[in-house]
Amino acid sequence: LAPFLGKRVDELRSWDDIKLLTVQVDRLRKWYRQGLLCIGDAAHAMSPVAGVGINLAIQDAVAAANILTPVLRNGGTATESLLDQIQERRELPTKVVQRVQLLIQNGIIRRVLGSQRRMSPPLIIRILGAVPLFRRIPARLVGLGYRREHVRTKPA
Repeated sequence: LAPFLGKRVDELRSWDDIKLLTVQVDRLRKWYRQGLLCIGDAAHAMSPVAGVGINLAIQDAVAAANILTPVLRNGGTATESLLDQIQERRELPTKVVQRVQLLIQNGIIRRVLGSQRRMSPPLIIRILGAVPLFRRIPARLVGLGYRREHVRTKPA
């Protein structure tokens, strides 16, 4: 399937040579120090559930740009107070998404993978699928996020 990997495949001696992705969901208590702002995975490691880590990273970057650009354009500096504003704005959406990811990971995925019998979806999933008005909610949360960020800065 991938001829360019031929020599690499020959290097694999056993399944012990194959490494699985370690999934961890955590976040820094403080995302910044003077001269440093951590955003995205540097500030908060996300589960791969729903693939929203990149969405949060981009939203973090947009929030940082909106808060920092006006000050930096006028010759100011990124004070700890400004950096704290960024964390305050982005921390709640991060916590909400991480909590939902853990609920899905531990409440659904782990149960399904650990079960030998056919399982029915949890009640909330059945409700979301059965009520047409509710069907859009998961896609909207995954695609747009809990707190949307819009670029507010003006071009230079």
